[in-house]
Amino acid sequence: MNSPAVRVLSVIPPMTQLNTPYPSTAYLTGFLRSRGVVALQEDLALQLVLKIFSQDGLGQVAARIPAIKKSDRSRPASAFFVSELPRYLSTIDRVIAFLQGRDATLAHRIVSRQYLPEGPRFASLDAYVDEEGGDPLGWAFGALGMQDRAKHLATLYLNDLSDVVRESIDSRFEFVRYGEALAASQPTFDALASALMAPANLVDETLRVLTLSVITRHTPTIVLLSVPFPGTVYAAFRIAQAIKSVNPDITIVLGGGFVNTELRELSDPRIFDFFDFVTLDSGERPLLNLLEYLAGKRSSQRLVRTYLRDQESGTVRYINMVEPDVPFEEVGTPTWDGLPLGDYLSLLDMLNPMHRLWSDGRWNKLTVAHGCYWKKCSFCDVSLDYISRYETASASLLVDRVQAIVSETGQTGFHFVDEAAPPKALKSLATELIARDVGISWWGNIRFEKTFTPELSELMARSGCIAVSGGLEVASDRLLKLMQKGVSVDQVARVTRALSDAGILVHAYLMYGFPTQTVQDTVDALELVRQLFMNGCIQSGFFHRFTATVHSPVGKNPAEYGVTLKPLPPVSFAKNDVGFIDPTGVDHAALGVGLKKAIYNYMHGLALEEDVRSWFSFKVPRTTVAFDRIERALQQAYTN
Repeated sequence: MNSPAVRVLSVIPPMTQLNTPYPSTAYLTGFLRSRGVVALQEDLALQLVLKIFSQDGLGQVAARIPAIKKSDRSRPASAFFVSELPRYLSTIDRVIAFLQGRDATLAHRIVSRQYLPEGPRFASLDAYVDEEGGDPLGWAFGALGMQDRAKHLATLYLNDLSDVVRESIDSRFEFVRYGEALAASQPTFDALASALMAPANLVDETLRVLTLSVITRHTPTIVLLSVPFPGTVYAAFRIAQAIKSVNPDITIVLGGGFVNTELRELSDPRIFDFFDFVTLDSGERPLLNLLEYLAGKRSSQRLVRTYLRDQESGTVRYINMVEPDVPFEEVGTPTWDGLPLGDYLSLLDMLNPMHRLWSDGRWNKLTVAHGCYWKKCSFCDVSLDYISRYETASASLLVDRVQAIVSETGQTGFHFVDEAAPPKALKSLATELIARDVGISWWGNIRFEKTFTPELSELMARSGCIAVSGGLEVASDRLLKLMQKGVSVDQVARVTRALSDAGILVHAYLMYGFPTQTVQDTVDALELVRQLFMNGCIQSGFFHRFTATVHSPVGKNPAEYGVTLKPLPPVSFAKNDVGFIDPTGVDHAALGVGLKKAIYNYMHGLALEEDVRSWFSFKVPRTTVAFDRIERALQQAYTN
């Protein structure tokens, strides 16, 4: 269908994960190859980190830091870095090799606490010093666990260096949320445009050199840039800027989760100084039609979910010729061919065994189904395609894909990245994995619904399930009903306990600040969370502040949730988050500090016996939850 000269390069822009490739390019590359297209992929996020955090890169960082005193409290990481520069230069390449799994014996020197320069990030270890003032990490790693102990120390070391870059080179720099504020819910392109026109700093210059090297090596005719999060947008524009400066004939296409969520009212033509096309939602159908259009086999009117700039008027046009999406069963098998799988860094930020899965280890990312089978939660973007269009594939086909990926990568770890993997599909998948004796380890996101019985939990564990994450959200039956979550607190307790009893780690997503949530609701929710930890139902959790979005039921029908939306300015670029006025008037930000302290300690097995009011710096009401609420719910389940 395409000329042999067509070469499509899919690029992961900074910053995503460092331990495993973000899967969008693997999906697109696998799909395009299944359709006979020459498709390639590169991870510029990983390349950027490896270039800057090297002996040569740190030397350049040091050369760009203005005169600084060791006592400079405004830039503590930078001051320490300059004072210990020789040690950083002599250790950085070896530490990177260790985190890549290439030099395991270095762990002995790292755990000695004499090898690495220990900057401000190491102060966090003081929280773990035992009563006798002994080994601060002994409780977590004991006498053994040397590799993990060294990995945690090496991660602190790397985080110190990230702080140096942010303090002294690029204030936007972070390992995940790079330049996020320039893109997230920005109604106009102005802030991002100004940043892109500003003089390049060392990070910008390094990314440009890497980009042009990739273009020279692959000679693509089309470049696809997938931006899943706001923290990848700035770098994606910098990459496009570099490509256009040397070869404006290369067609550049922007897509991904951020675009699908926030650029649905795009009208600023300046975007098309960087990109030729912007596509929405699942990329397979838009790309097929775009390739045929570029080959002269279709008119522009046959494009699907695609923005472009009209050549005559200079205005932005949106074209959406209605055609069916490529069925989930026909999207092909993702491929990681072309990505340097041995170069990714396994990091250990937090000592909680469940929480580490997000940053430690190389996971093959795969979806069990497209979309969400529930799609009712009032806080979720249920009106968007990635949630609303639910499609499944047979267990046989899914296991075929699993086996093909293991054969290609040599890696048997899988992260199923569904919004909520359907229990029926997981049961079929687990049964097929066991029947074929496919030895993988897998984890993914679920809803804590009653279908996850002890029997299903044990089946999943036998098939290789090691962990699940799911939304407990507000831990309040009233609020769970209001948000149409479809679960109760007691049900969540029974399901999570069944999973834990089967040897599956459980992470709970938690929320505060939901419409009409009172201080009492929040205190009660924390007490229920404490009890879930105490009763071994969950091992990990994270509290995040509720945000209303324009695509969610709360954003579309605020009166049904007792709130009033704040007016938004005219939008020509990104639109997603929307402020609201809650008549309760609760200071949720102040409560959030205590919630996050509590959950951090609970995840480390600390302070589980303390009154939940102790986490707050101001007076809050006593919890109204019975001290044995969760225990009684579990006993009732076992009795039944």
